[in-house]
Amino acid sequence: MTKKPNTEIERKFLIGYPDRELLKKSPGCRIFEFEQTYLLCDDGSMRVRKSECCGKTEYIRNIKKRISDMAHLEDERVISEETYRELLLCADKSRNVVKKTRYKIPFENHIMEIDIYPFWKDRAVLEVELSEENEEFAIPDYIRIIKEVTYDNRYSNKALAKDIINETL
Repeated sequence: MTKKPNTEIERKFLIGYPDRELLKKSPGCRIFEFEQTYLLCDDGSMRVRKSECCGKTEYIRNIKKRISDMAHLEDERVISEETYRELLLCADKSRNVVKKTRYKIPFENHIMEIDIYPFWKDRAVLEVELSEENEEFAIPDYIRIIKEVTYDNRYSNKALAKDIINETL
């Protein structure tokens, strides 16, 4: 029995706002509703994320450490609800709440995840999940790519809402 290679997100794109009806009609499409609350420390060094999806709640602590003028190291860990409540004392009282919809769609030999944020009127983020690093992949014709953002951390699902609200093309 051969071991299946680790699956990871290999490509990420900013796409034109998709036709939701076409997404829903795609074979095997699954739809998830997400609600995420972000709390940011006053100095920006740490943020705490509470994510709710399908009745499950996950708490994440993210610490950003400056290792040079140009680079940062980020340490992200899942934490307990009790720890999350303790960390609320360190975070400022402003909250960034994001409710987004994720469409998970099998297409050819890979899986696509499309995140739609309510404050993006004309674009969404698409991630292509590949089972091999150099796997060939295709995207349906009705999805219009604006640009590839694979290496831009602002377009990861872990990005703070306010980091991407202000993005301009």
